[in-house]
Amino acid sequence: MKSKFVYVSYIKTTPENLWGALTTPQLMKQYWVGMDTESDWKAGSAWTMKFPDGRVADAGEIVEFNPPKCMAIKWRNEWKPEMKEEGFSLCTYDLEQADGAVKLTVTHGIDVLNSKFIASVSGAWPICLSNLKSLLEMGDVVLKETTRHP
Repeated sequence: MKSKFVYVSYIKTTPENLWGALTTPQLMKQYWVGMDTESDWKAGSAWTMKFPDGRVADAGEIVEFNPPKCMAIKWRNEWKPEMKEEGFSLCTYDLEQADGAVKLTVTHGIDVLNSKFIASVSGAWPICLSNLKSLLEMGDVVLKETTRHP
C-alpha cells in the first residue's frame, strides 16, 4: 500500500462486544457521528455508509469476515470526485485479546501515493474510534456531531 493509516486502541471490553459494536448499525451510527451503515455482514456482501440525509458517502464490499477476530472491507469514497477516482481502499479491523481488554488495530490503505482519501480518513478515524471506545467503556460517545459532513 502506498498510502496507509494505522490506529491502535485498547478497549476495556470483550472481543464479542467489540465485534458487535463494529457490525451493529444502531451502535455504529452513534460512534460514526450519525452515519448509517448497511450490510448483511458476511464475506462478499455489499457495504454502504450514508449521510444522515441518505446520500451514499462510502461503499464497497466485505472481503473478509472472521468474527470476532478480523474483518476487511473494500472501501471507496462516493461523494468527492477526486477521492472516488482514486478507487478502492482496503480497511481491516484486527481484534486481539489483551489482558482484560481488546487491542483493536484499524489499518486503512490504498495503492495511491499521497492519497487524498487516506488523508481524509486519517482525520475521521480518531474521532470514530475514540467514540467507539467511550461508547463501550462508558456507555456514551465523546462527539455526537461533527462538521466533517458536507
